[in-house]
Amino acid sequence: MTATEGEPAGGPVAPGDWPDDPAGPDTPVAHSAAEVTELAAAPVSLHELTARQSVCRACPRLVAWREHVAVTRRRAFRDEPYWGRPVPGWGSERPRLMVVGLAPAAHGGNRTGRVFTGDRSGDFLFASLYRCGFAVQPASVAAGDGQALVDARMAAVVRCAPPDNKPEPAERDTCAPWLLAELRRVAADLRVIVCLGGFAWQATWPVMASLGFAVPRPRPAFGHGAEVRLTNPQWPDGVLVIGCYHPSQQNTFTGRVTPAMLDAIFMRARAGAGLPVAQRLLSANADHVISYALHYFPESASRPAKWRLGLSCAPVRQFHRRYYGATPVAQGKRPAS
Repeated sequence: MTATEGEPAGGPVAPGDWPDDPAGPDTPVAHSAAEVTELAAAPVSLHELTARQSVCRACPRLVAWREHVAVTRRRAFRDEPYWGRPVPGWGSERPRLMVVGLAPAAHGGNRTGRVFTGDRSGDFLFASLYRCGFAVQPASVAAGDGQALVDARMAAVVRCAPPDNKPEPAERDTCAPWLLAELRRVAADLRVIVCLGGFAWQATWPVMASLGFAVPRPRPAFGHGAEVRLTNPQWPDGVLVIGCYHPSQQNTFTGRVTPAMLDAIFMRARAGAGLPVAQRLLSANADHVISYALHYFPESASRPAKWRLGLSCAPVRQFHRRYYGATPVAQGKRPAS
């Protein structure tokens, strides 16, 4: 469709015309893989690096697709402008945790300009990050919404939304210098990387090898909760890489990924990063709390169903004491974090 009178014009936004846009009219643009390597390797600040990421035009297929989506737009968002550019890394400049995903969603990050923002995968992810103390709000809706990451940063292996959510190997390799340069700038503080999905897991190894980390051979198999500790003489503490199933709609709707499973990953990440356990309680939804108890205490599944009716069951109390330092509160209430 084309924009009609009263609707925002379709197409990507110009650099500098978006909330928290890191780029400006003078930001240099990469038009090829060689130029990506050159611009990513330049000795610039992390902010300038993200600006350069956000205007890249090195992959013709991805450029054409992301801009086509920004022009046509989904019916639900036809009254909204679309970012329509590469989605740069975002979060703390001194993160202890880096979350690495596959690529922005066509109507998520490609619309909002922020990674994992504006789609259901992001809703699931940010809710967990909030519960585990890595985000200040339980939802990430749009750039400029007040959301911020705490001791954490996130980035995608491929910075542009790909057709059918499937980037080609050449596009992954062209984009790799952006991730490499970003990790190099935060490596001194970084302690944990959580890879969302097998694509991010596999793409992380050559990048870490380029940073001088000793990568196991053969490369470790991906799995939910898989862990590999990488060592590097320059960073004695090393980096813990953790695998996590991607919180896609397919995975979350089928129960392949549950809130409990995602929280377990990020609570492990807190421990691996040397961060204190978050004291924030779960939202007081009884079914949600009980799903946590069933995940961490599977023996409870065989108990009589009557314990599911309240929050006073021993497994729920045990879970909260262990991970949140308190017992669950009555429905509809949340203690101050």
